[in-house]
Amino acid sequence: MKSTFLKLHLAVLIGSATGLFGKLISMHALPLSFWRTAGAAALIAIILFFRKSLHKVDLKNFLKMAVAGGFLALHWVFFYASIKTSNISIGVICYSLLGFFTAFLEPVINRKRFSCRDFFYSLLTVAGILLIFQLDTRFRLGIILGVISTFLASFYSIISKRLDALKICPSSSLLMHELAGGTIVLLCACLGYGYLHPEINFIPDNLTDVTMLFLLALVCTAFMYFLILQVLKIVSAFTVGLAYNLEPVYSIIFAILFFGESKELGFAFYSGLTLIILSVGLQTLDVLRKGKPDKTGKTEVP
Repeated sequence: MKSTFLKLHLAVLIGSATGLFGKLISMHALPLSFWRTAGAAALIAIILFFRKSLHKVDLKNFLKMAVAGGFLALHWVFFYASIKTSNISIGVICYSLLGFFTAFLEPVINRKRFSCRDFFYSLLTVAGILLIFQLDTRFRLGIILGVISTFLASFYSIISKRLDALKICPSSSLLMHELAGGTIVLLCACLGYGYLHPEINFIPDNLTDVTMLFLLALVCTAFMYFLILQVLKIVSAFTVGLAYNLEPVYSIIFAILFFGESKELGFAFYSGLTLIILSVGLQTLDVLRKGKPDKTGKTEVP
């Protein structure tokens, strides 16, 4: 059990490092996301092929997975655009709005009962984001892009959980097909955006970017996800979700340590961050009090 929790927190730490690549890789957010998506899809497909656990799906189901993968891929585009426009801390703090959007969208899409408690907790996160938005104008564009990113991530989360519940194929194959669909969506986006902006380089042209893109796809996507699958054989998705509440905190610590972002962050940011941490803490305590694990076995891909 101890090794399982070590794997879980290693996965959380790896997920927390995802935003760092947005600063380290010099490419535009769109091709960066394309290469992450395509690389991760290819690596997971290779792993599943050699493990003889690669499952084929029919066109109808693949299109459903491609829709989910499209939301995931576009979420990454706006996530990295937010980081490149502002900084890592702003990009990851906006991701805390996932619960707010999910509280609205999930009852509509899945016809579930609306949770007033979840909505209240999410309002604290919204208040924190608005506080930063109003008091620190430097980060407004980054916050807008980050909010769009989280909105797309919420759609992905809801749709992907529905597909996973249908048991069309194992979770690892589901993710691979979603990433393959996302790759197709981003390829079309790259072709269109490249036509309008021919000055943007869509091919990595230096060894640093190639190395970082490979690590992002291999470690922060494929390896992290397989770690989570191993953990989910022992503990519930409920426990995994609680652990991932630490991800934004770790990401901000990394940003301060490696990029000195504390110099860019003022009273408005830390006040907003306090409200967001309060929201996450209250949600965590509420889930612990209920003690009702999520039995879908599905977790998020940061």
